Amino acid sequence: MKFSAKNRQSSYECKVAALQKQLGIPADYAVQHNFALQAECSQPVPIGKDVMGREQKMSAAAASAWFDMQVAAAANGIELQAVSAFRSVDYQARIIQRKLDAGLCIEHILQVSAAPGYSEHHSGSALDITTPGFEPLQESFDRSPAFKWLTDWAGKYDFRLSYPQGNPHGVAYEPWHWCWHGN
Repeated sequence: MKFSAKNRQSSYECKVAALQKQLGIPADYAVQHNFALQAECSQPVPIGKDVMGREQKMSAAAASAWFDMQVAAAANGIELQAVSAFRSVDYQARIIQRKLDAGLCIEHILQVSAAPGYSEHHSGSALDITTPGFEPLQESFDRSPAFKWLTDWAGKYDFRLSYPQGNPHGVAYEPWHWCWHGN
């Protein structure tokens, strides 16, 4: 049986809805937080290992922009390191389930982790970034020379900070989370 893009999207939406229900995520989550459904990247390409030694992937176009941005930063004495890139919807669901299993409430989890289907990481365009001397995934990253460099130059490579302070999604400030918005 051949599926059209619309049928695949409907299947994906059903999968996302089922995962949200299973995890206890409110049905109006996307509306409440002004999030758009993020399609999964179908062919992510390797970008090397992250700071924890895990292989990371991004969409081919975002990976190319990431490499160019890393080279430019290095030319300015800044080392940009990957912490996390592409994540499947299922992987995102496992992250949330681990947090639930650890006793965290879903409301708290959703302040720092997007619901499955709504993470920019699914698209293969998002990247969590750190630099030597700074703990990954901490607000203190915004005091690093790397964050200053990203603030000044990431736009040239079509990367933008997704969750600044006071963001319209009502989620935690994430100075480490940058997403590529190129063509």
